[in-house]
Amino acid sequence: MKEKNTVKMSIPEMHEFLARVFPQMKGAFEILEVAPNRLRLRMRITEDDLRPGGTVSGPAMFTAVDCAYYIATLAMIGPEALAVTTSCSIDFMRKPGPVDIIAEARILKLGKVLSVGDVLLYSEGSADPVAHANLTYSIPKAGVK
Repeated sequence: MKEKNTVKMSIPEMHEFLARVFPQMKGAFEILEVAPNRLRLRMRITEDDLRPGGTVSGPAMFTAVDCAYYIATLAMIGPEALAVTTSCSIDFMRKPGPVDIIAEARILKLGKVLSVGDVLLYSEGSADPVAHANLTYSIPKAGVK
C-alpha cells in the first residue's frame, strides 16, 4: 500500500493523462514541479486570454487555478478523471501582465472523498501574487467511471 503523501503520477504521466482526457487543453499547460501535496505549473497566455487593457481575464485565471488544483490532486490520488471542483473562491489581488501565469497549488487536506487546498497565481517574472484561491475537490469512489 502506498503512503498517503506519496506522489502517484510523474510529470510525463500527468501530461499524457491530460492529453487523453482533456484534449481541448493541449499545449495550454506545462507542469513545472510536483512534490507531495504541491504542484507548480505554467499556463501559456494567448491573445484569447486577454481582456481590454492588456490584462489576463478572470475566466483565464480561474482556468489556471482550477486546472492547477485538479492536477495537484491527481498527482496524489492517481488518474481519476471524474474528480471535480465542489467549491472555489478567488481573490483577485493585482492586475496580471499579459504574460504566462504561474500557479502554485498546495493541498492542505487530502481525505478519501475531499481534497482541500489553495492556489497562488503569479504573472511570470513577478514575485507578487496576482490572485489567491481556496478550493475543494470531490474525489470519486474507487471504481466509479
